[in-house]
Amino acid sequence: MSAPARATAVSAEEICKYRDRTRALLRRYFYTSIEVGRLPSLLGREFFRAKVTSYRASSFEDAVIFVHDVERCLQSLDPVSQRLIAMIVFQNYNYDEAAAILHCTWRTIANRFPSALDDLSRVFLRGSMLEEICCQETKNVKNAATD
Repeated sequence: MSAPARATAVSAEEICKYRDRTRALLRRYFYTSIEVGRLPSLLGREFFRAKVTSYRASSFEDAVIFVHDVERCLQSLDPVSQRLIAMIVFQNYNYDEAAAILHCTWRTIANRFPSALDDLSRVFLRGSMLEEICCQETKNVKNAATD
């Protein structure tokens, strides 16, 4: 990781709040990896575009670092989680299509995919790729009916 790892204090019940942000980060990774001339590592191979775009050196370098960091995070997941993320996020399969390809039930996909996103969210949080969501703590407010 380019940023130092840090401990996260996100509970198991709260980690699901990061799923949308994790998916958004994965979509950004997908498009950025294609821009730098690679398919995401979970899809298997490199490619070179026919049309070349000019980049400022620093932004291209930042893109390469971002792609590398996300790939390292993805490699920390188990192979099934990697496959589910590749199919559902990168290839836009729905749960039914993924279940048919993987020869399992829809319910298996519905259980495993959110779990894979949660695991990846934890890795992103530890690596400072995601920031913790600051939730305002509720103050003790007396109920008007009890006053």
